[in-house]
Formats: sequence, C-alpha cells, structure tokens
Amino acid sequence: MSTLFEPFLSTSGLRPPLHTPDAPSMADSLPAINFGFEDLRERMARFTDRFDDFIAKGRKRVLEERNQFRINVAELHEDQRTKQKALEQLAQKSSQHSASLSAQAAETAEMHTAIAAITAQRDSHATHRDDLRASISTIQKQIAQRQAAQSEYAKELDAQSRLNVPELDFWETYLGLRIEGAGRQDRLKFVFTNVDEREWDREAWFELDTERREYRVVGCRPKAEEGEVEGVVDRLNESRNLGAFLREMREVFGRTMK
Repeated sequence: MSTLFEPFLSTSGLRPPLHTPDAPSMADSLPAINFGFEDLRERMARFTDRFDDFIAKGRKRVLEERNQFRINVAELHEDQRTKQKALEQLAQKSSQHSASLSAQAAETAEMHTAIAAITAQRDSHATHRDDLRASISTIQKQIAQRQAAQSEYAKELDAQSRLNVPELDFWETYLGLRIEGAGRQDRLKFVFTNVDEREWDREAWFELDTERREYRVVGCRPKAEEGEVEGVVDRLNESRNLGAFLREMREVFGRTMK
C-alpha cells in the first residue's frame, strides 16, 4: 500500500483565502492517500482460495496416505500371519521329520543289535559245528581203531582157539586141568590136580577175570607169590597165548607146593 502525494496541491497560490466563504476545509486541504484495500482484499481472497485448496489437498493426501498405510499394515499383518502359519507348518514338519529320524535311528540300532546277535549266534553255531566235526572225526578214528583192534583180537582168538582146543583137551586128559565157572559171566576158574607129587588129588586153582582186554588173576589157592603171578599174567596179555599161560601157572603152583 502506498500514499500518493501531489505537490501541486501544496502551493499556496492556488489555495483560496481562509477567510472567504469559498475557502476549502481542513479535510479538503489534506493530501489524498490510496491504501489499495481492494487489491489487498483481492490478494487475500486469492491466498485464501490457494490456502483452502492446499489444506483440502493436504487433507486428501493425508487421508489417502493413512488409508494406504492401513492397507499396508493390513497387508503386513496378513503377510505376517501367512509367514507365521508357514513357520508353524515348517516347525510341525521339522518335528515330524525329527520324530521320523529318531524312529529310523531306533530301528537302525535295533537292526544292528539283531544283526550282531544273529552274527554271534552264527559264529557260535559255526564253532559248535566245527567242534562236532572234530569230535565226529575223533570218534570215527577211535571207532576205526577199535574195529581194527577187535578184528585183530578176533583173529587172535580164532587162531588161539584152534590151538587151544587140542591143547586144552591134552591138559584136561593128561595133566588134570578142569575149567569151571566162577559165578560171574566174565570170570573162569582153572583147577589143577596132579601138581603135588606127594598128594596127587590136591587141587590148585586160580580165577581169571576176562571182563577187560587186559586179563587179571583175582584169586588163587594155594597162595602164590603175587609178583610172580603178575608176571605170568603180563606175558599172557602181551602174547595172548593161553597154553603158555596155563603151563606157567602150573609151574608156579608146583613151586608153591614144594
């Protein structure tokens, strides 16, 4: 706003005299001032319109931004719920997977234990089988040895029997030998007479135990020297010659009766 000042109005020559009726008033003598209110009013109106438009646009932008923020927050919440649900599903799957792994580990350990037990049982059976094979082989060897020994013994008995029959007949007929049972299945009693020259009917006897392969004399009358009898029996077991044995036993009794 400006004040217009006109210099020509201030000249005293143009002013009427103050004492005349047509003299101007004091108000008329003041300078005319133009404050520009209309322009100011117009400018204020334009500013008000621009300010209202700015406020309206700002309010609209704030509302739009707030709505967009709410939408974004809702989307974030929904995305968070989705991710949380996905995390829960993953945790559940992880738990199930861990349980499955634990079950598989337990089954694996159980299978290893069963395999170890079966392996130990197999090894034990293999060892037992080998032991049985060794035992069977040993028994078969023993059986073969015994069969061979029995066969040899049978041959010896057969050969001896062919010699013993005529010799025993000779002993019984001419030398007074009598063979009797001794009350047991595997024991024989041999009775001699005509041993004592002073008393021909006096008997001398001994019992021979044939239960085992090694023969033994279990009793005799008259009582002979034990070491001498054992020597005769040992020679019998070595040679299986019964005739020689009877002859030696008769000689033993002859020396005993003297």
